[in-house]
Amino acid sequence: MIVADKKREQIIIGAIKRFTHFGINKTTMNDIAEDLAVSKPSLYYYFPDKKHLILGVIEKVFTDFYEVLKKKYNPDQSLEEILFNSIDVRNTFFQKYYMLRIAEGIPDLLNDDIIKTKLNSMKDLEKDFFTIVFTQAKEKGEIDHINMKHVSELYLESLMGLTTMCVMQTGKDILPDKKILNKMTQKQKDLSSIFTKGLMC
Repeated sequence: MIVADKKREQIIIGAIKRFTHFGINKTTMNDIAEDLAVSKPSLYYYFPDKKHLILGVIEKVFTDFYEVLKKKYNPDQSLEEILFNSIDVRNTFFQKYYMLRIAEGIPDLLNDDIIKTKLNSMKDLEKDFFTIVFTQAKEKGEIDHINMKHVSELYLESLMGLTTMCVMQTGKDILPDKKILNKMTQKQKDLSSIFTKGLMC
C-alpha cells in the first residue's frame, strides 16, 4: 500500500512539473508516462484518465496548503496575526502553483460533477478551519458575532476577490510580478485588519 501511494505521489508530482511548464491542454497522458519512465498501463492503473489526474493534482496542492496552514496556526496569537500568517501561506502557494492554470485544463470545470464535488469539499475544509479561528477569537473576547461560519465565508470570499483582481492585472501566460503580488498581499492584510476591527464592534 505504501509503495502504491508513493508511486501515485510520484505521478502527481511529475504531472505538476509537466502542467506548469507546458500547460494542461498541451500535456497528454503519454507525455507524463514518458517523463516518469512508466508504462501507460501503470499510469492508467492510478489514474483512469486525464481528468482524474488533474483531480489528483488539485488534491495534492490543497492538501499541502492545508497542512502548512494548520502548522502555522498558533491560537495564542491575536486574530490579526493569525490572518496575516494565513495570507502569507496562501500567497506562497498561489505564486508556486499559479502557472498550473487548472481551469484551462478543464473548460467545463464547474459543470463537472466529480471536480465540482471535490472543489466544494476542499472549500468546506478551509471554511471550517477559519470558522474555528474566528470562534476561538470570540472565546478569547477579541471579537463578537453570532454566526462565525458566515464570517468565515465572507472573509474567504473577500480574499478570493482580491486574488481574482491580481490575476486580471496579469497577462494570461505570465507569472504575476513581485509588485503585483506585494500589492495583493497588502490589500488582503488591510482587509483583514478592517475585518478584525469591524468584528470588535
